[in-house]
Amino acid sequence: MKTGQQYRDSLKDGRTVYIDGKQVEDVTTHPAFCNAIDTVARMYDFSSSPQNERLMTCQNTDEDRINRIWQLPKSYNDLVERRKALEAWGQLHAGFFGRSPDHVASCIAGMYMGRDIFNAYDPKRAQALGDYYHYASSNDIFLSYVIINPQGELPASGETAGRRRLAASIVDQDSSGIVINGAKMLASGGVMAHEVLVTCIQPLPVGDEALAFSAVVPMNAPGLRILSRKSYETGTGSVFDYPMSSRFDENDAVLVFENVSIPWERVFIIDNREMCQKQFMATPAHVYQNYQAMIRLKTKLLFLVGLAHRTTEINCTARFPQVREILGQLAAEVGMLDAMVAGMEAKGSEVGPYFIPDRHSLYAAQTLTQQLYPRFIEQLRNLAGGGVIMLPSSIKDFDNPEIMKWINESQSSPIVDAHDRVKFFKLMWDAIGSEFGSRHTQYEMFYAGASYVPKNHSFRTFDWNGSATRVDTMLASY
Repeated sequence: MKTGQQYRDSLKDGRTVYIDGKQVEDVTTHPAFCNAIDTVARMYDFSSSPQNERLMTCQNTDEDRINRIWQLPKSYNDLVERRKALEAWGQLHAGFFGRSPDHVASCIAGMYMGRDIFNAYDPKRAQALGDYYHYASSNDIFLSYVIINPQGELPASGETAGRRRLAASIVDQDSSGIVINGAKMLASGGVMAHEVLVTCIQPLPVGDEALAFSAVVPMNAPGLRILSRKSYETGTGSVFDYPMSSRFDENDAVLVFENVSIPWERVFIIDNREMCQKQFMATPAHVYQNYQAMIRLKTKLLFLVGLAHRTTEINCTARFPQVREILGQLAAEVGMLDAMVAGMEAKGSEVGPYFIPDRHSLYAAQTLTQQLYPRFIEQLRNLAGGGVIMLPSSIKDFDNPEIMKWINESQSSPIVDAHDRVKFFKLMWDAIGSEFGSRHTQYEMFYAGASYVPKNHSFRTFDWNGSATRVDTMLASY
């Protein structure tokens, strides 16, 4: 179990990160990343605290204590206990870290639970996966992943055959391992992760075997370049003015691999398009990682519905019937997701010795919440009105007595003073309308893929035969 300080120290590893035209010397002190890294450090401190041992840890196969993010549930109760741990962790960032350490840990754990699929493919690759799971769980590793090819990538066929690939692909291999070259997206949390899973979740056509691999790479690997997007943390000025983006910007990055060598003990798949799909869909990996995402999203919506209710209290509109109607709708949507997470667990099933959340319940939740989130944010905007716009320029305004006099006259509420009202609406705006807040709306709409992706998963996993039987039974009754 890592402490927060051990986590910070582990990031001083010589990784190559670029932002604003310059290379970063130390991500733990750079103003673009340091506060978000502090947030992750607090998560590690929370999970390693002796008082949270029962909540946040479990025993591995060697009876050592490990973080529950790596837990392999053997029963319904195991699944519930792990969910409680993930909820507690998620509350430390209000669900705004989409790629917190528990996400890709869930993916790797899910692959490990389905290692019979890997064994049927290649026992050596299955052994590599098994060894890596034990290494990562024992060392409390923070993983990101890049599983999507750059949008300009085209199949290597027809007119595009023989051209230089944009996407990371295998360019060489020998007895020591493989060499990859090219780019991958979208490394959310990658700047502050220890390692990255590099693979492809998109279906690959014939001819793209060089892209069909799965491997783990340390973030400080020679030849790996981490190209950060704009940092929302930079230039926020103060936590008071930007309480969310100043602390919870997990960042996103494009990873460029320049002839990066990966040893065989970190390679799980090579030159196999079908297996790249199976690692997610034929094992519990895809369900387990997105079950974590639904737990995180539930934590986020509980926070946002709290913002909605507090807005109506401060604006003294909570008694209006039309406002209660909006609050009731939001509360119902949060309740729906809460029930669906519980349903995934209650309807779970055994996969070998493990107990896995129900697949269709998971994909039904993903389909609905992908549509729900932007509507949810829109309703918060409706409740806030101009309150999130007409705010003092920054906390520095409070230092000027003359300006403070006018703020007190224009910003107070019957239930809170001007300072607390401004503080609240600064929080509200940062969560729903700032560049940081807008990124989160986009993230929740597309992290699971375009809208047809979860819908197709829902179609694929639904019990159509059961529905057909009901229709046939009715037809046979007259």
